[in-house]
Amino acid sequence: MIEQLHPRIIENKDWATLLFVVTFAVVAMTKSAYETRFSEFSKLIFSDKYAKIYRDNSHMKNSFTVGLFFVQVVSFAFFILLTMNIFGYASKTDWLLFIRIATFLLYFILGKYLIEKIVAASFNIDDFVELFNLQKVTYRTYIGVLILPINAVLFYYNNIPQIIPLAIIGISLCISVYSYFISIKTYQNVIIGKLFYFILYLCALEIAPYYFLYYWITKGSA
Repeated sequence: MIEQLHPRIIENKDWATLLFVVTFAVVAMTKSAYETRFSEFSKLIFSDKYAKIYRDNSHMKNSFTVGLFFVQVVSFAFFILLTMNIFGYASKTDWLLFIRIATFLLYFILGKYLIEKIVAASFNIDDFVELFNLQKVTYRTYIGVLILPINAVLFYYNNIPQIIPLAIIGISLCISVYSYFISIKTYQNVIIGKLFYFILYLCALEIAPYYFLYYWITKGSA
């Protein structure tokens, strides 16, 4: 009896392993270089001390923020790819799709930031928007760092229940809402003075972009 041979499909995970190693190395180096700051950053969900200490605009473009911004983009891109894989829309080893997702996230975040700067200048609320953006970046980065090790676990395991990414999305949304509450509480005096412009800012740049993004994704998958 002749045994039938079947080709063995081997998924290439080397690119992801290398990227995970680099990303964790960036976190480790950032923690080593900014030990006190990273310690306060790690307690962000339990205390607003970090947000109060590092609320100056100069912290927006230093190596701590830039390094963890890289971690944030990689982490979110992995999470989106893994979520698509869990729901059967993509392969988690598709590195080209990962690059597309990461590039889209990068352009979306930076493009939104530049538009916010233009709108803030038009409304004459530059200083407030800078501080508000710093708060958002801080909490968004915190979420990215939190889900990075979860991404690593999910990537190397198969048959992940769909409830897992949904639970992570739910927790991330709760943290995001909490960050807005903290920002409004911190800058309430400024907001009250320019309440009309703040409402326009929220509708135009904090609600509309995500609504149209959701509409575009759901329409494209229909």
